Amino acid sequence: MHRVVITGAGTINALGHDLPSTFAAFAGGKGGIGALDIPDVDRLSIRVAGQVRGWTASDHFDLRGLSLYDRMTQFALWSAQQAVAQSGLQFDGALGLRAGVVLGTAGGGLGTIDDSYRAVYAEGKNRVHPLTVPRLMASAGVSHISMTYGLRGPAFTVSTACASSNHAMGLAFQMVRSGAAPVMLTGGSEAMLTFGGLKAWEGLRVMATDACRPFSADRSGMVQGEGAAVFVFESYNHARARGAEILAEVAGFAMCSDAHDIVMPSAEGAVRAMRAALDDAGIEAGQVGYINAHGTGTKANDANEAMAIRTVFGDAPPPVSSTKGAHGHIIGGTGAVELLACLMALREGIIAPTLGHRQADPDCALDVVPNTARAAKVDVALSNAFAFGGLNAVLVLRRI
Repeated sequence: MHRVVITGAGTINALGHDLPSTFAAFAGGKGGIGALDIPDVDRLSIRVAGQVRGWTASDHFDLRGLSLYDRMTQFALWSAQQAVAQSGLQFDGALGLRAGVVLGTAGGGLGTIDDSYRAVYAEGKNRVHPLTVPRLMASAGVSHISMTYGLRGPAFTVSTACASSNHAMGLAFQMVRSGAAPVMLTGGSEAMLTFGGLKAWEGLRVMATDACRPFSADRSGMVQGEGAAVFVFESYNHARARGAEILAEVAGFAMCSDAHDIVMPSAEGAVRAMRAALDDAGIEAGQVGYINAHGTGTKANDANEAMAIRTVFGDAPPPVSSTKGAHGHIIGGTGAVELLACLMALREGIIAPTLGHRQADPDCALDVVPNTARAAKVDVALSNAFAFGGLNAVLVLRRI
């Protein structure tokens, strides 16, 4: 069994287009949720989102790329570029033959789907762009990253709703740990802020109209976001042999299913996932210094997760925060962006706050680091993802 470390990270999200700007926003308690700017927004009842601002795809990709890349794929490629550059890896020779990529996404190329449906249904057109299918595929981001860097090892996409990124990163971790691949690019990407996509979410009646307020007694629902984060997972020996800077160690992972309900979470399933992840890492609950919660801002999710955390960690659990109050719920990409908060806690000694928190809820009796970042020495961090359908995935990171 190989130890697994992170040697590169990249991101784009509502807080910033790279790792330094995202860390600065976390540390400064800055939020990226604001007025939504998409076609037909006036027909929506939900008009706020964690939208990526100032992104001009033509600044990053040539004409061929622009014709091939949905916004989801653009975000994945840009994040991967940052991560690979930070890692210093060159995927030539034997390394390229064995290294791979696994990403999480829930919506895939939803922007392309929405545009195509608009063209044929609303505008009455009889044809769509000839590259529509390659653009909308959920696996498009993985394919283009593998082609960009010559990654000929395992390459696939995971889609498990809001747990997609954590499942993807957990599987990448297991592949590196087992020796199936010495290096894996992994994370998640999502760009679901489309008229059709948001109309579907409105129907669930779980969306807030103003702000996401995780664990706050006055929380009224989730706010969607968009973006991506990609990491380089590498065997410890491989990283040390080439003198790479190590950002953190991926110490454990677990996944399980509630087998309970398609939308209502189960505290019992969350408990099993957290305990199994700690067991996999060989870490006691008391060693954990920070938990990045799933914390969607919905009544049911936050209360169930709080109950689960107190079941695992007792009456005095470590600090817990949900960064969804800052960048929104990025659905299939959310776990990857949230893992950045774990990295910041381990490397910088700063715990990202839970923005939007206004009133303590006795059903969420946790130290939620409300609104202001906190300095703390964190040796072990836990990242939770609990998806619709009862699909749970938990990662454990350790400072190294």
